[in-house]
Amino acid sequence: MATEHLIFLSIPGLRPGDVTASDTPTLFEWANRGALAVLEPTFPCVTSCVQASMLTGTPPEAHGVIANGFYNRGPGGPDVAFWVAHNDVVSGESVWDAVRHRRPDSVSAVWHAQNIKGATADFIITPSPIHEADGTTKLWCYSKPDGMYQWLLDGMGHFPLQHYWGPFSNIESTRWILNAAARLIEREAPNYHWIYIPHLDYAAQKFGPNSSQARAALGELDAALADFAGQVARTPTGGDAVFLVAGEYALTDVKGAVFPNRALRRAGLLAVTERDGGEYIDLAGSAAFAMVDHQFAHVYVDQPQRVEDVVAVLSTIPGIAGVFAGARRREIGMDHPRSGDVVIVTDDDRWCAYYWWIDDDLAPPFAHTVDIHNKPGYDPVELFLDAETKRTPLDATLVRGSHGVAVSKSRHRTALICSSPDAGLDGRRVHRDTDLKTMSLRVLGL
Repeated sequence: MATEHLIFLSIPGLRPGDVTASDTPTLFEWANRGALAVLEPTFPCVTSCVQASMLTGTPPEAHGVIANGFYNRGPGGPDVAFWVAHNDVVSGESVWDAVRHRRPDSVSAVWHAQNIKGATADFIITPSPIHEADGTTKLWCYSKPDGMYQWLLDGMGHFPLQHYWGPFSNIESTRWILNAAARLIEREAPNYHWIYIPHLDYAAQKFGPNSSQARAALGELDAALADFAGQVARTPTGGDAVFLVAGEYALTDVKGAVFPNRALRRAGLLAVTERDGGEYIDLAGSAAFAMVDHQFAHVYVDQPQRVEDVVAVLSTIPGIAGVFAGARRREIGMDHPRSGDVVIVTDDDRWCAYYWWIDDDLAPPFAHTVDIHNKPGYDPVELFLDAETKRTPLDATLVRGSHGVAVSKSRHRTALICSSPDAGLDGRRVHRDTDLKTMSLRVLGL
């Protein structure tokens, strides 16, 4: 029997083997009540891309989210923007629009999704700190409607951004999200309720997905979900609510990084400028630049005739499993105007670091900080803190877990759970992230 209230929990790093009676009793109970299946994310297996695939039911070559960041070659460029947050980068019909088309009086809510600002969901919360002119940062969240975050702030305090990313990341950010979502359920009873739960990412990247710390994080997560389920049960819609849980992507153990920008620089293809005692990348003056993102990178080349030279350089780097240029990008679903002229993918025991400097003494100042917007690539080393200097270290070997490669082995697949048998989950087959839009509509009887 269909429900009128679906709660979709997007939990990166959750694998089928993690769902056990001892480690995750809440998730285990939901799976026993409904079903546990295997989920296969579409490449690139990173947050923004997989979330867009789940929400639109289409792959990146259709919805256009080809990484967690974008390279602008047009007016005002060249520049790189990571974590841009605006929904206009996503093409296609999102699931909350599909729900509304079928049930015009439906209510939708979205918490902390990537690329969500300006979306058509009824209620939205996502971090949006205010950067003051004096260099300080003021805690704040984007909300729709405008007063929603102030309402939460009055009752709960600020969203703890310091516990959402960086060296102090912990369960507190997840607890805030779930507690805030429960408050909205009590007040607005959303029919489609999408919630991002980041907690498993932290320990898995810092210590490895099979570490004791990662297992402890599973217990912390499950306890937070148990508390949330209890809060939901006490609302007027609690008896009707169905939980649908998707693992987004799985992390693999890694033993080091590859440095495509350093290789391009040594080959004379990447240029830098010096200022403030550091080396900054010169995008306009570079023949090629790699926008790195976990276990892959988009490489942008200024002239078509130089693509072969770039491929030759990148193909010699140990730890790179594939180099896809031109039409070959179709093999990995990256034949899109936003994609790099060349796309590289690492082995699953490596990850891509953005560093372009050869001497660490010449690293730009932002390299030593948590600065997700100035860095032209994802930097998991931000999860660590040098105890002596109180700065982000420049040691890429610290990172022990990563993700992003195309699914080719069982360890790359994730868990898919529904607390109701009505989702149509089949534990005997592999489901795709692009199936989840249709699956959500099915659970809602639409």
